[in-house]
Amino acid sequence: MPEPPRDLAQQVEAALREDVGSGDVTAALVPAAQRVRGSVITRESAILAGRPWAEAIFRRLDPHVQLTWHANDGEPIAANQVIFEIAGAARAILTGERTALNFLQLLSATATATQRFVQAVAGTGCAILDTRKTLPGLRSAQKYAVLCGGGRNHRMGLYDRVLIKENHIAAAGSLAAAVRAARSHAPGLTVEVEVETLQQLAQALEAAPDIIMLDEFTLADLRTAVAVNRAHARPVLLEASGSVSLETVRTVAETGVDFVSVGGLTKHVRAVDLSMRLEF
Repeated sequence: MPEPPRDLAQQVEAALREDVGSGDVTAALVPAAQRVRGSVITRESAILAGRPWAEAIFRRLDPHVQLTWHANDGEPIAANQVIFEIAGAARAILTGERTALNFLQLLSATATATQRFVQAVAGTGCAILDTRKTLPGLRSAQKYAVLCGGGRNHRMGLYDRVLIKENHIAAAGSLAAAVRAARSHAPGLTVEVEVETLQQLAQALEAAPDIIMLDEFTLADLRTAVAVNRAHARPVLLEASGSVSLETVRTVAETGVDFVSVGGLTKHVRAVDLSMRLEF
């Protein structure tokens, strides 16, 4: 189970502010002393992710709400399985229900999709990476979910890795000049270069970045790129990117690339079907 992100509390505050606003006028119809018990179940099999968010939401609304979990983040959950039981003040539980489920269903969906890709490339030595194609304000949460699914995180944002693309190369004057500028202006950071052809790959290898991203390469060109890289005096890590699906990812991984990045892990998620059942 990975460490929750540092901005978890801010995400929870923003989500509750968005939903509760000036107050939950419907929960106010319930007597203040009313207590309730219940459970959250999943309607489908999945990989659980989002437990720290759910806990933080109910703690924020009422620190006395009790949660009893039957699975940890990163673990598989089966259809109709109880994920956790809940007991406490009815108003707090009713107010937090939707926000907690929203986090759990979204993050579990990302973790589940990630694990499917990870399992698809098992044994190839290739790692599955996420991208920056995340929901605004929830990047660290979705990247946490990727880790729960067995994937690995690419850069968190524009500040923690240099990724040189076509427009950066044009502005710098050449690929080599862009890499030199990156080493000068961002010492210590990983430098990655995106290329779209084998000719650009040759240029990138001479510039000696840390990673080369092979964007929209055919399988034949990926195999050639891997062979060229291995034969080079200074081979680098290779990342395949672009139009990779669950059906094609293993074939891509078998070309010998080190990573496959998949934007769909966070961009094309379909929420896991969860439900809270309460007993008054």
